[in-house]
Amino acid sequence: MGAIREGGAAIPPRLHYAWIIVGLGHLNVLCALGFARFGYTMILPGMKEGLQLTYAETGWLATGNFVGYLVASLIAGLVASRWPPRFLILIALACLVIGLGATSLASGFPSALAARTFTGLASGAVYIPAMALPTLWFAPHRRGLGTGIQTGGSGLGLVLSGLLIPVILRWSGPEGWRHAWLLLAILVGVVWILVLALLRNRPEEIGQLPYGASGAPPPPPAGPARWREVFANPGLWVLGAIYACFGFSYVIYATFFAAYLVKEGGLSPAAAGQLWGLIGVLSIPSGILWGALADRIGKRFGLAIVFGLHAACFATFALARGTTGFLASAILFGLTAWSIPAIMAAAVGDYARTSLAAAALGFITIIFGVGQAIGPPIAGGLADWTRSFSGAFLLASGVALVGCLGALSLLRSGRNC
Repeated sequence: MGAIREGGAAIPPRLHYAWIIVGLGHLNVLCALGFARFGYTMILPGMKEGLQLTYAETGWLATGNFVGYLVASLIAGLVASRWPPRFLILIALACLVIGLGATSLASGFPSALAARTFTGLASGAVYIPAMALPTLWFAPHRRGLGTGIQTGGSGLGLVLSGLLIPVILRWSGPEGWRHAWLLLAILVGVVWILVLALLRNRPEEIGQLPYGASGAPPPPPAGPARWREVFANPGLWVLGAIYACFGFSYVIYATFFAAYLVKEGGLSPAAAGQLWGLIGVLSIPSGILWGALADRIGKRFGLAIVFGLHAACFATFALARGTTGFLASAILFGLTAWSIPAIMAAAVGDYARTSLAAAALGFITIIFGVGQAIGPPIAGGLADWTRSFSGAFLLASGVALVGCLGALSLLRSGRNC
């Protein structure tokens, strides 16, 4: 693992610095997704009333955030191939603080839309370089574990948002939604300080090798990084298409989860919320568990297994007519929720050289976003036509099966799949 030199003597490190890096990455994902994106779900009711927004306008706020995130995913991935990730993450976190603070000061729909779009841009700019760091700090057969730890920040964000924001809204009255956004901005500011103090770009900077690596450090890449290597890489297109299957299927489940339980499942909104909270708790270690498993059995088999479980989860949800089935589906989804993003973030390093890992991740995230964008309207139209959400969840199950087959097609692609 290398050694840190102090006073001319080599001192074997007790803790590889890669674990500090993924701990910071976990916090970055917490900020970029857990707070900036999922926090909106909890703040939305108070914000809608405070700004007198229509439901259509609240939907456009979510769309603005999502579009900003996708645009930044591509740009940040390309920029990260030339800029040090620490520098980029620090700038992006600072912008995220500004975006969250600006959201708290919104006076109407136009200013709220601008603030949420800017927040989405900052979120993508944080997430992409942060999720690419394990490619630099972990050997290929250990990257799934590293990215898995980081993706747990999304689940932690669901839990913390669910615990903290309702308390703030209850204590602060009509303006509580503003205080909630300010609190999230302050928490992101604390993470910015930790990143400034602790984040390092590469293990070579502190005299270490990537975790799990042996022998001499790898030679520097020959020649400058070429972005067209990403866009012309057929393996990344296949990986992106598989990722789009996840985006399409999971967002249907997440979008219509509560509506289906209340409208057709006979559950109260409170009971539906408790099941969603259970998913949040269970999802925290999901990336770690499945990322580590993918390191052992290969990423293609790890992806195939998870997609198969998602297909079973969505089908169970569609066909269940009682609490037991709903609970089984929620548990299954919670245990696998962030596994596919974790494995995908690790897999891009098998298809693109290290200097282009962030660009590759940004590229497949754009394709993922296409699937995520078209899923809800198609599922909603199907529900309107059939007067039931069951068909929508069965569609999600079918697309997950397509993702499973696509993952198995990776058999001869990549270096460590």
